[in-house]
Parts: sequence; structure tokens; C-alpha cells
Amino acid sequence: MALTLAFSRSIHCPPAIQSRPCSPRVRCSTPRVFACCSSGQMKWQKALVSTLAATAISFCGTGLLPAVADLNKFEAELRGEFGIGSAAQFGSADLRKAVHVNENFRRANFTSADMRESDFSGCTFNGAYLEKAVAYKANFTGADLSDTLMDRMVLNDANFTNAVLVRSVLTRSDLGGAIIEGADFSDAVLDLPQKQALCKYASGTNPTTGESTRKSLGCGNSRRSAYGSPSSPLLSAPPEKLLDRDGFCDQSTGLCDAN
Repeated sequence: MALTLAFSRSIHCPPAIQSRPCSPRVRCSTPRVFACCSSGQMKWQKALVSTLAATAISFCGTGLLPAVADLNKFEAELRGEFGIGSAAQFGSADLRKAVHVNENFRRANFTSADMRESDFSGCTFNGAYLEKAVAYKANFTGADLSDTLMDRMVLNDANFTNAVLVRSVLTRSDLGGAIIEGADFSDAVLDLPQKQALCKYASGTNPTTGESTRKSLGCGNSRRSAYGSPSSPLLSAPPEKLLDRDGFCDQSTGLCDAN
């Protein structure tokens, strides 16, 4: 109805033209529409408008909408347009004891999701968002968690056996009791107390990257990553006993470059 009214107004002839004799060359107010301004021709215009409106409605109802629905379904199955994973949205979702093995979650959103005791072994999480998610006893065996945001997560007793966590952000996350045998934490961002706790039992070599778990964590207070992440100064600062009065590592302690 709105389309018909708008189209009718667009071809309405001015009063000055309506008094003129019917001629195919008389131009109405719309530049692209030529209309004869007699009473007979006005009836013909209304019939034309109705026909065009019905055709437009028929086209929208039969061809366009199903195509869009099929496209959305296709993108969702591929985890987003071009398969980059942007369609997978699990923010605040209840995923307790869910099973998702060897699936693609690149760039997916798991912010504040409940992932307790779920199985994500072998999954790909490149660039995913997992901030504040609860993943108590979750299984990430062999998962690719590189370049993920995993800060403020609950990861107690989670299984990271042979997982890849390269460049992942784990600040203020709790990994107490987590299984990390063969996990690769190269260039990952961890708080110093958490790193020290993991180094007490870190072991194994990642089968994908060939990197030692202890070396990737910087265990042994090596020069490469002696004091953890600078993103949280209060949690990553060196112990006070290692600092001299100027705030630098006191060489007299013999612990500054310990292996």
C-alpha cells in the first residue's frame, strides 16, 4: 500500500498540464515517467502502479528471502563469512559438559561462558575471546589456543596436554592444578606468581611446535622472561629480596641470571 501511494504521487500531473490535450510527449512531475493526463490515462496509471507493486511483493516473497536465509545458514556452518569464525557467538552461554571435539572456533566469542567439564580437545581457537569464562576441569588437549584472550578465566584442573598457547593472554587467570604437560606457552602473557606455580611441575615437549614446556614458560628465571608480564605490574614485579635500593635486581643475591 505504501509503495502504491508513493508511486502514485510521483506520477501525479500538475494542474496546469491536466488541462492540456492528451499527448504522449507531455512530461509529468517525475522525469522518467511519461503520462497522458486525461481521465482515461489516469486510470491506466493506477492500474500500472498496482501491477508493479504486486510484482515487487511477489519477487521479494519468492526469490530474495530464501536466498538470504540459505546464505546465513552457510556462513554459520563455516563459522562466519569466508570461514574466519566470526559467526560463532557463545558469550555467557551454558556449555557445561558440552562436547566439541576437533571443531573450528577461530575468532569465536566465549566471553563469560560456563565451560565447566566441557571437552574442546583438538579444537582451533585462534584469535578467540574467552575472557572471564569458567572452564573448570575443561579438556583442551591438543587444542590450538594461540593468540587468544584468556584473561580472568577460571582454569582450575583444566587439561592443556599438548595444547598450543603461543602469544595467548592469561593475565589474572587461575590455572591452579591445570595439566600442562607438553603445552607450549611461548610468548604467552602470564602473571609472575602463576608462572612460578606452573614451573614447579612443568614438563614435556609440544608435539606440534617442538617447544619444551619449561622453556616456553621461561622457567629458571632466565633473562628472556625473568619477571613475567609487564601488563600487570603489581603481580609481575620481581620479589623484593632481589631488588636493590634503586629498584634494580641486586647482583649480590646471585639470583638475577640464575638458570
